[in-house]
Amino acid sequence: MIQFQCDYCEGAHPAILELLAETNLVQQPGYGEDPVCDKAARMIRELCHVPQADVHFMVGGTPCNLTVIAAALRPYQGVLSADSGHINVHESGAIEGTGHKVLALPSTDGKLTAAQVEKAFRDHWGDATHQHMVQPKMVYISNPTEIGTIYSRAELTALSDTCRKNGLFLYMDGARLGYGLTARGNDLDLPAVAALCDAFYIGGTKQGALLGEALVITSDALKPDFRYMIKRQGGLLAKGWLIGRQFEVLLQDGLYFSLARHANEMAEKIAHAFRQKGYSFFIDSPTNQQFPILPNSAREALLRKYSFADWAKVDDHHTAVRFCTSWATQQSAVDALCADIAAL
Repeated sequence: MIQFQCDYCEGAHPAILELLAETNLVQQPGYGEDPVCDKAARMIRELCHVPQADVHFMVGGTPCNLTVIAAALRPYQGVLSADSGHINVHESGAIEGTGHKVLALPSTDGKLTAAQVEKAFRDHWGDATHQHMVQPKMVYISNPTEIGTIYSRAELTALSDTCRKNGLFLYMDGARLGYGLTARGNDLDLPAVAALCDAFYIGGTKQGALLGEALVITSDALKPDFRYMIKRQGGLLAKGWLIGRQFEVLLQDGLYFSLARHANEMAEKIAHAFRQKGYSFFIDSPTNQQFPILPNSAREALLRKYSFADWAKVDDHHTAVRFCTSWATQQSAVDALCADIAAL
């Protein structure tokens, strides 16, 4: 079975494994208070052009999301998210488990707009009973979104301006950030993300690391005592240098972005093969997630050899599915899939 199920089927880039093996017996202080994490954090600050940012190495995306949200919000406050947002549909109530409500807003493309956020904010404060309701205080977005779409610089700027005008935190989930920043049509970069968001993370788990994410906090309001919250939420890794070491490798000489670019290129080849066959798409994604709409017979034929995810039932005879490439997707696997698509 050839896997196109997700972008974390493989382990880690060989250069990471080599460096981990070489430094395996080098003793380091615990909990991220070590020279390795310091070096990786400096690299991130330089890449993002934010020398004042705090950088924390987290074990995964869900711990990162729930820790940031729990640290940012008072008990009566909630976080605005697209209804398809990861925190709303794929985190098993983790955010609600911190005592905060996810305030879902409708979205057809996985994104939130500045106008939606402004309306949600105004609707809350314009309601005579607002003190009996959950107060919106943070906006959660992901880039790319759950369906592979990306924010433009203009869209993110408008969101940032709206949040700052209304005293809302803007937080970006960057589990697949590299795939977004190297996507067709993208005009964002790390310095822009850092300038426009109060906090965001650079994903490692889905982009070449064994595990781990690098959380970047630019807002001074979120910085104090944040490590207390990491510890309280069970996210403070004793061997913190294991994550720092991986980001040291990924961020050296642009490796992180070249790996992401490879995944996007493989995804584009797959998308082209489906288009050549005449299939339409559930959404136009420029990233490593592709969502063709397949006749059920074609879906069943491909499932004999390939693993991929069902996404949405379109009608009784068609299903939208997801093919997901990764930093490690082999050209030979893509060539085989494209040949089998052509032969359907």
